[in-house]
Order: sequence, then structure tokens, then C-alpha cells
Amino acid sequence: MPRGATVVFSAHGVSPSVRRDAAERGLNVVDATCPLVTKVHQEARKYAAAGDTVVLIGHAGHEEVEGTLGEAPERTVLVEDLQDVDNLQVDDPTRVAYLTQTTLAVDETTALIDALRNKFPGARGPGTADICYATTNRQAAVSEIAERAQLIIVVGSANSSNSRRLVEIAIRSGTTAYLVDRADEVEPDWLDGVSVIGLTAGASAPLVLVDEVIARIGEYGPVDVVEHTVTRETVRFTLPPEVR
Repeated sequence: MPRGATVVFSAHGVSPSVRRDAAERGLNVVDATCPLVTKVHQEARKYAAAGDTVVLIGHAGHEEVEGTLGEAPERTVLVEDLQDVDNLQVDDPTRVAYLTQTTLAVDETTALIDALRNKFPGARGPGTADICYATTNRQAAVSEIAERAQLIIVVGSANSSNSRRLVEIAIRSGTTAYLVDRADEVEPDWLDGVSVIGLTAGASAPLVLVDEVIARIGEYGPVDVVEHTVTRETVRFTLPPEVR
């Protein structure tokens, strides 16, 4: 990438090494990091500076996890499941802090935090939940919809952590569920014998994709759309200064 070219840091955030690299190469940076992710990065630095081992709950290889790990790599360890918690060894069991990837399933994250606190009774975490409110709201909605739907379709990318969690929650609730990136991925045989379909989307999926899926379903029979509201999202974040 030539000097002066524009680079956009995604909502998942990046590690300090990526920021340094962009500065050294003279790139024009548009920082679109989600403020909730920025908060997690700040917490990682704070806990590490205090001498804690920072336990990050998340999925290895995810962009957000890579960015957070980069804030204090020498003091941060990643755990993905209960087995990781069971195997975890730290230098000082009295100096443990935990953080979470913002797009995890709330129920699974709670179980991991409980396990950490049982193993390290003094473990401390952020004052408020790090899981994104948009992710939490969608998970709550899917849990409710799964009780009445025979099929749930989640609109979102295959590399979207929060979209995949929605599918998992629906399946754990006993409902058949599929993740689609586009309307043409909806298979006609999914609809056989189905009269009630739950439709939701990942936090960053545009509404037009949802509308296209509804239209796709409508190709196989009449559709009566009913919006199920669990909560109203009123939080608004400002655009990055570079694009205001």
C-alpha cells in the first residue's frame, strides 16, 4: 500500500502493532473501531499495567480477539471453553482479571466467568458487561422466537461471530436454524411443512438483506410478516472524525 493511501480499521479493532505499522507507512487512517471494543482494549491495558494476568474469553483467530491480545500480549491468555479454564495456570492466582470478546453468546460467557471465579476467587472483571448490547438484544430475541418458530433463518456472514452465535442459540433451543449471507442461499426444502419462520440478522447485516430473504420466502407461498419486539435500541455512536 503506497504512502498516503487510506486504510480503514474495522469495528473489530486492531492491535497497537497495526496502528504503529500504519503510522510508519504514512497511511491515512479511518478508525472505525466500535467504542465497545475500544473499551475492552482500555481495560486490557489497565489490568495488565496493574500486574494482573488478563484472561480473555473469546474465539482464537477472530479479528477482535487478535486486536485485544495485542494490547498486552505478555500478560494476556485466551480461553475458549471450560476445558481451557480448567487447564489454566497463572503465576499469581490472586492477580487475575477477565475480559470478553464483545460478540459472544451470553449464556456460554456466563458459564466461563463463573468457572474462572470458582478457580480464582479474586478474579475481577469490568464493572459492566463487555458483550455488545446489539448482540445481547438479538440473542434474547432469538431465544424468544425459537419458542414459537419451526425454523429460524439468520442473515449474516459466515465469519460473523455474533451471527453464528444466533444460530447456535436457536439450535440449543431445539429449533432448526440456518445462517445465510444472501437470499439465494435459502433452500426451498427448508420450508417444507414449516408455517412459522423466525428471521433475524447479525448486528452489522443491512436491513435490505432481510427484506430480500422475506421476498425469497414469498416465492414459495404467501407471507404474513409480524415484527416481534424484545427491546428498542437507542444507543447511537458518532462517525469517525475522518468521515464526519
